[in-house]
Amino acid sequence: MMSILFKKITLAAMILALTFAALPVTSVFAADENPPAQGKLSNERLERIWARELKTYERLGRVFDHTGTMVEKAQKMINKAAENGKDVSALQTALDAFETAIQNARPQYEELAGVVNTHAGFDNNGKVTDGEQARSTIKEVGEDLKAIKSELGGTGKAFREAVRAFREANKPAEAPAERDS
Repeated sequence: MMSILFKKITLAAMILALTFAALPVTSVFAADENPPAQGKLSNERLERIWARELKTYERLGRVFDHTGTMVEKAQKMINKAAENGKDVSALQTALDAFETAIQNARPQYEELAGVVNTHAGFDNNGKVTDGEQARSTIKEVGEDLKAIKSELGGTGKAFREAVRAFREANKPAEAPAERDS
């Protein structure tokens, strides 16, 4: 008796869930009282884009600032592994590609610094002072950031993956468990 009741309740719950799943789920938003002209971004949107681009620019700066130390540490790790008879060719290739890409992208980054420092159309707090100049600035910065990303070509990620693969392939063998005597 209880089993039949449980089956009926379960069936009813499943039918209810399927019914709700079939209903469209959309949100309705009120239109902006003063919408920006077609193809134009609002000042708030420009400010958010500018803030995001600045964060990306600053993150890139930290990468460029610490690359020398990172490459040096990685090279020491590779040299030590090679001395221990490990195959480090994939690691060395990935590190060399990363280092070359950083060297090639650095001039673009330094050139971008001028645009970021002048921040035409934005005040020092990231607020829009001139919409047209702000649009031009975020467009230029965005294109430069894309060019830098393209120049780097994922070499940093490739190096991290090469390190991960090397570590996985060269895990130390686990010692057999000691037996109780």
